[in-house]
Amino acid sequence: MKILIVDDSKTMRGIIKQSLGKMSGIIEFIDAVDGVEGVAAFAAHNDIVLAMVDWNMPNMNGLEMIRKVRSTNRDTVIIMCTTEAEKGCVVEAMQAGVNNYVIKPFTPESLIGKVEMTLKKAGKY
Repeated sequence: MKILIVDDSKTMRGIIKQSLGKMSGIIEFIDAVDGVEGVAAFAAHNDIVLAMVDWNMPNMNGLEMIRKVRSTNRDTVIIMCTTEAEKGCVVEAMQAGVNNYVIKPFTPESLIGKVEMTLKKAGKY
């Protein structure tokens, strides 16, 4: 399973990788530091099953990236993983096309649980 992690924090990308690496199955990770790199990763890899996307990033934020990706790709599961906990932000992200929403900070167990549930619901796990 190919997972794209889009976050400007190298530490956070590492935490997500370490957490999701505990899931069953072979997982390959792709890193992107902002929405621009995230869009480019989607263009370069047509087999991304899951994208974990931060909201607040330089150059292109996560919401803009998701809107761009969703204009051509409705199949990839996208989970917004952010500190933006305000209800309006969650609604805006869902309207942009995310499949689920994870609030930072999170525990590895809660992240895995949310990812597995979301992937199963989408028929991808």
